[in-house]
Amino acid sequence: MPRISFYIIPLCMSVFLFACGSSKNGGTPVEIVTKTGIAMIQIPAGEFYMGDPEMRDDEGPTRRITIHEFYMDKFEVSQRSYEELMGNNPSKWKEPDRPVERLSWAAAAQYCNVRSLREGFRPCYTLDPPSCDFTANGYRLPTEAEWEYACRAGCAEDFSFGADPQNLSAFAWFKDNANETTHPVGQKAPNPWGLFDMHGNVWEWCNDYYVLRYLPMDSPIDPEGPTEGENRILRGGGWNSPAEDCRSASRHAESPALADVCFGYEAYGFRCVRRADDGE
Repeated sequence: MPRISFYIIPLCMSVFLFACGSSKNGGTPVEIVTKTGIAMIQIPAGEFYMGDPEMRDDEGPTRRITIHEFYMDKFEVSQRSYEELMGNNPSKWKEPDRPVERLSWAAAAQYCNVRSLREGFRPCYTLDPPSCDFTANGYRLPTEAEWEYACRAGCAEDFSFGADPQNLSAFAWFKDNANETTHPVGQKAPNPWGLFDMHGNVWEWCNDYYVLRYLPMDSPIDPEGPTEGENRILRGGGWNSPAEDCRSASRHAESPALADVCFGYEAYGFRCVRRADDGE
């Protein structure tokens, strides 16, 4: 299998000096650019407390989770990237730099497989029936634990920038400022680890099936989520979401086979992750 070369770019953390921003293990995020030109952030390993049971029943109980390092897309997958790989653009608001939307979970997983093959990696997904091979080195959707860990970026407050929703407009396109539409990725401020639009713009599909009281049944280390269910998880809120739904711990469930335009569908997008094994 061919090796993929990366351009390593140190991420200037001086821009992101908030009260939040460091992992328990003290790692520093690094930006890379993949062979196909997509920017990713190498998320450092660490521990965090996942969930917020004081807000909603399905956000508890709070549990301590350990996450190993991984790569995550710096931006939500854009229409430009999706169309280049998949040959179509399902989005309502068509503009190359806006996030792709009107997208089912299965379509997002298929994009992950195509992107893996394009870069010489082993795909993670079998789609009929759907399953994910976490040992594969290709792209996949983030687990719910990975997503929340990356979104929080070391912050235990409601948002990656703190607890005050009055500051959300600087970081997110949401119900109060989006004018009922998506916006080009990367226009708002990033979180402390250099990830853009983790709050708002479009909800982001995660790999996990949804359960009401989520617990890492197998292990508190890199939990992979439930092995079966009816709905899949979306995280982060979208252009039509109130501030409460854009919190780091906020969860939403939707059918992975979504095919009809319905409430919320035009706010569903995603970003990819990949293992960060030594030597790759």
